[in-house]
Amino acid sequence: MGSVSYPAASEPPKPWVETPLIYSAQISNAAGCNIYLKLENVQPSGSFKSRGIGNMMLRSTLPSPPSSPSASSTSFQEPPTTQRKIHFFCSSAGNAGLACATTAHTLACPATIVVPTSAQEPVLRRLRGLGATVVIHGGSWFEADTHLREVVMPASALEDVQESGEEGGKTKTKQVYVPPFDHEDIWSGAATLMDEVAEQMRVVHRAYVDAVVCNVGGGGLLNGIMEGVWGPTRNPGTGEGGLGKEVGGGKEPRVLAIETVGADSFNQSVKAGELVKMKQITSIASSLGAVQVSKKTWEWSQMVGGKNLISATVTDAEAAMASVRFADEHRMLVEVSCGATLATAYNGDLRRYLGKGLSDEEWRNVNVVMVVCGGSHVSVDVLKGYKEKYGPEVAWA
Repeated sequence: MGSVSYPAASEPPKPWVETPLIYSAQISNAAGCNIYLKLENVQPSGSFKSRGIGNMMLRSTLPSPPSSPSASSTSFQEPPTTQRKIHFFCSSAGNAGLACATTAHTLACPATIVVPTSAQEPVLRRLRGLGATVVIHGGSWFEADTHLREVVMPASALEDVQESGEEGGKTKTKQVYVPPFDHEDIWSGAATLMDEVAEQMRVVHRAYVDAVVCNVGGGGLLNGIMEGVWGPTRNPGTGEGGLGKEVGGGKEPRVLAIETVGADSFNQSVKAGELVKMKQITSIASSLGAVQVSKKTWEWSQMVGGKNLISATVTDAEAAMASVRFADEHRMLVEVSCGATLATAYNGDLRRYLGKGLSDEEWRNVNVVMVVCGGSHVSVDVLKGYKEKYGPEVAWA
């Protein structure tokens, strides 16, 4: 892994953008410390997924180097002279699918997205509007993903062989399966967020970062942030790890990883001392609904853990009302999964987890970056429903 370089002029366009890092007076007042918002909600797809999935897809379009004698016999690499057309395939009813379709549109490649029957109509319209082929199948992501791998992709390959008319069953199209979070290139893409934070805090805000707060679903975003802060390959040749000491003023920022109760596979794993697979997701934060985090996420908790990587949860009501309050204060809509991160500033969790033992004056000088990850499952009507349902349960709302 490592930092992601910008493509040369002859390469495809980069599918994500540098996002603003802004100081929030409103949330700083609520939290009692300095809050900076990394606005990933303005990515082309509407969420941070544009970085990781965009990077993975971008890399798949670049010419592969010729295979070396030491390369694994199970890996397939093509020399630049035989680079084929690319067709992307993804199973998702939300942010990963939108990131795949948006990136495919940017790269001028076809994309097929398989979604479960629970997929919402606004998401389906956006996917089709981006030119993606949408297949609806199954009652869950697992069923949709199985259908994609076992039916849709083989059928597409067979159709391509028949259309090519070439001997030996060769295809003109390279199929690329796009996972939602569990891939090294996805983590490397997400790590670019910390590259930007380091530069923006230094140049724009002229401050160091004491902590970074993000949410956790499958772990793609968290893995990228941990790679950016601690990763041993971020500064090759220097003997240093990630950008943590640079952005943290001599010490790595702590990372607070947030889930909602009922979609808390990482928190359950940390408490159990082993990688846990949940039986079902009961939270309304469907974007956090991975029954098990990636193995890499668990490894980070074991490598860094303790006070440097802290796992915590909030309730659905807190996450929902944080999205409502954020819309009122900042005039931006973010889904409840993103609200989980923001809730820690409103409900006092930031101070409990990051400011223990600090005086009020010391806490006022702490600088925290909160990743506003964005998301597609939100609208004015959704937030109105949250306010009616959860407002009476949350004192700070």
